[in-house]
Amino acid sequence: MTALIRLVDDDPAVLDGLTFLLEGEGWEVKAYGSPGEFLREDAPSRPGCLILDINMPGTSGFDLQRVMNERGYRLPIIFLTGHGSIESAISAIRHGAVEFLEKTADNARILEAVRSAVGKSSSGFANLDVEPFEAKKRVAQLTERERSIALMVAAGLLNRQAAERLGISVRTVEAHRLTLFRKLGVKSAPELTTLLELAGEKIER
Repeated sequence: MTALIRLVDDDPAVLDGLTFLLEGEGWEVKAYGSPGEFLREDAPSRPGCLILDINMPGTSGFDLQRVMNERGYRLPIIFLTGHGSIESAISAIRHGAVEFLEKTADNARILEAVRSAVGKSSSGFANLDVEPFEAKKRVAQLTERERSIALMVAAGLLNRQAAERLGISVRTVEAHRLTLFRKLGVKSAPELTTLLELAGEKIER
């Protein structure tokens, strides 16, 4: 599966400039104008990285990072901001970002950060050596409740949100989640999403 470089910034000029730079180096790029748009449209199973601004109207880059951590979305994040500080950089890295750059950084440094982040993503993303037939066979082992929870996890819902939808406790969702991961032979939400997609399951994002 080829890598996809995601961009999230509320400044169209920044998105255009980064897209031009990265596509010129042969990368496939998808630009989003807000964190909400990214969360609605991005496919968590696709490896690559995210280049993310911090200060945006409404949901900030740090807010998006927190949501991604809560959802087990292990896409490497490169923060690229015009308003950086030492405290911001420390916070970003502490919560899992792989790089923190100012928008004045030269193109070579940005490209180096992207190459490094994409390399890291290979260990956290699913390159499952599973045929569609095998994926369907594994999914068929799930109970209807486990399948429902699997689809919710793949769609990015938190355990609490899944519990509310199903009218059960968070602890029960957690127990089902552990069981279905074992049955499917996956270790992360991106791997789960990949397997479900291979099995032809429709994931509502």
